[in-house]
Amino acid sequence: MTNQNHPITPPPDLVEKWADELAWSMDQVVFTRAAQWGADQELEACIEEVQVIYGEDIGACIRDFRRPKLLSLKEQALEQLREVNARLQFYTTGGETATIRKALETLPND
Repeated sequence: MTNQNHPITPPPDLVEKWADELAWSMDQVVFTRAAQWGADQELEACIEEVQVIYGEDIGACIRDFRRPKLLSLKEQALEQLREVNARLQFYTTGGETATIRKALETLPND
């Protein structure tokens, strides 16, 4: 292996941090973390280039599309309730889930 650094080579302090955190982990965890870091670096580099041409708004759109945020448990429950409600409308009035929806909506957004 050569000593030439690839543009996506993790800095030594990050490698050391990973080694400390993942010392007892399986290789799959280490390789997955490294691949995710490299992919994130490439995405950010591409976004910087695109923003020069098309503006900053497009960068945020690309980032949101390629790295979507996971839904909170509340958001997941509300989405599943919408699906259940849509299916129930074939058989009932669809209002049977209103109380569940109201209860879910009162929960904090974490």
